[in-house]
Amino acid sequence: MYKLSARQILIIALASALFAAFGVVGFQQLSGHFQPLGSAFSISSPANITDPSLASDEQNNIEVYKAIAPSVVYIQSTTTVRDFFGLFAEAREGAGSGSIIDEQGDILTNFHVIADAEKLTVSLGSGKNYPARVIGKDPDTDLAVIRLLEPPKESMTMIPLGDSDKLMVGQKVLAIGNPFGLDRTLTTGVISGLQRPIRAQNGRQIEGAIQTDASINPGNSGGPLLDSHGRMIGINSQIESPSGASAGVGFAIPVNIAKRIVPQLVRSGYVQRPKLGVTTRDVESFSNQVRLPVSYGTLIWNVQPGGPAANAGLRGLAQTEDGDVELGDIIVAIDGQKIGNNDDLYRTLDKHQVGDTVNVEIVRNGRRMKVPVRLTEIPERRRGIRE
Repeated sequence: MYKLSARQILIIALASALFAAFGVVGFQQLSGHFQPLGSAFSISSPANITDPSLASDEQNNIEVYKAIAPSVVYIQSTTTVRDFFGLFAEAREGAGSGSIIDEQGDILTNFHVIADAEKLTVSLGSGKNYPARVIGKDPDTDLAVIRLLEPPKESMTMIPLGDSDKLMVGQKVLAIGNPFGLDRTLTTGVISGLQRPIRAQNGRQIEGAIQTDASINPGNSGGPLLDSHGRMIGINSQIESPSGASAGVGFAIPVNIAKRIVPQLVRSGYVQRPKLGVTTRDVESFSNQVRLPVSYGTLIWNVQPGGPAANAGLRGLAQTEDGDVELGDIIVAIDGQKIGNNDDLYRTLDKHQVGDTVNVEIVRNGRRMKVPVRLTEIPERRRGIRE
């Protein structure tokens, strides 16, 4: 039986925290009932944009900006931050961008733009700010949808959505947003890379991100990355920069991810995903601190009572009578597919549906065994664990 001393547990906890922090900080982040989706997404290119092959680059820039800028909004958030003792409160403001995606005026933005916001206001460019509320959010993909609380006096322009599965490196792109609060700023560039893995603030890997050299700065978050036809192909999300300002390496979440999850966000407020109901840590991150029975896999840290894993008998860390801590199960495969780390676990579970039963291969006390687990949904509002 593998046991850990209190000192070893402390080392693991510190190493785990540092590992998670490194994964998130490596990329700089820029800073009821729900109604059904009001209409289908717009996918047609604006009629007033000339075929890019027949227009000069300058003309294309001008036409795309004129056609799409009215659909890009400026989002301001207010959050109350308290000191360590909870005695003093300070209002902290944040800002970002968003895109109007349907006739109801629903606005697509980044989750990190509106996370923990107690007050949201949206400017459509007329100088008037409209109050808004969050109607759906998905930290795992860093996407969220907000809605105006009152209909605007000015007409709204919907942004057309493109197809991020058909992009090529070298393709021209345009970004419209509100960097540093500068209203509806246009920058241009090219796609400099595809299928880049980036991480959301909660540590989840977002696969297939679009890398671009179009300037993206604080305030651009949540704004659209466009092709030369004026169609949104991505949602600007992160930059990689030691200074926090644009260094020519920006990342956008592919629009096809948004097209898949936004209807769920509008309808339910969260994305329905099958979960095991466990918190896990990568085995590899402990290799220099603690001897484990395998060199890969994910160690179950704790198990949610009443969740799928608990119902199937999977175990997390447990304290013994002598004060040591007994290791939890280590997940090494699901349905025969190797699970090397948390990213593999998330990726594998995302291929399944709520209600599916999967065979989870674990290592317990040095022995391998397979345990059938029926996947269920853990809604975001009740979710206090990662998988």
